[in-house]
Parts: sequence; C-alpha cells; structure tokens
Amino acid sequence: MNSSLRAIGTLAAAAVIFASGVAFGTHRAAAAAAAPVASQFGQPKTIIQVSLIKWREGVSDAQAQQVLDALRTMAAQIPGIKNIWMKPSRMEPQNFDAAFVIEFVNRAAADRYAESPLHEAWSRKLQAIRETSISPQITN
Repeated sequence: MNSSLRAIGTLAAAAVIFASGVAFGTHRAAAAAAAPVASQFGQPKTIIQVSLIKWREGVSDAQAQQVLDALRTMAAQIPGIKNIWMKPSRMEPQNFDAAFVIEFVNRAAADRYAESPLHEAWSRKLQAIRETSISPQITN
C-alpha cells in the first residue's frame, strides 16, 4: 500500500512539473511573439541596377520574354554579376511593364557590364522593343 501511494505521489508530482513546463513554454512563446523585433539590415557595398521597362505598342509577350531570357544568358557570361531578380512583385510607376535588378560585386564589375560587347548586343535587342526604360545604379 505504501509503494502504491508513493507511485501515485510521484506520478502526480511529474504531472504538475509537466503542466508547469507547458504553461511556462506557452507563456514565453506568446511573449516572444508579442515583443517588437528590431529591424536588422545591412548596407552592402555591392552595386545594384534597377531597371523598369515599358514595351512599345504591339510587342508580344514572346518578344518581351526573349529579351528577358537573353538577360539571364548575358548575366551568366559577364564576370562580377552577383545576382539578378527577374520577377517584379509590384510595379511603380504602374504604366511600366517589366522590371529586373542586377547586382554587381563592385564598381569595376558594373563598369565591365556597361562596356561589355555582350551587354551592347543585348541592349540593342531591348531598345528595338522598348518604348522607354529607367535604369539607375545604386550603392552605399
């Protein structure tokens, strides 16, 4: 009888400890979710070029896609291009049709891109079907 009471007491104590742990963990998780998180950001020294394009009247989706696909090919062949972004999630100003971003590892890479015969050939394809474009380069 004594050992049965001891076993029941041990189980009850374990249940209380377990329930306390669950309650404490739930409270900590709720407090962490409610606490404001400080924004963490960097200021990289890379250079990005943000390009917005408005296609000429009558340019087909296939023509536009060919030029954008050629951008991927060109980016793979010019040293110093670190990343490209090809899918705009929101367009501002709204009257533009396409956008992309190229990230260069440094100024020399951005200059190499601008002066590359590959870029010049691609740019001629773009200019043939675009009405206008905006392409600033940005860095820190």
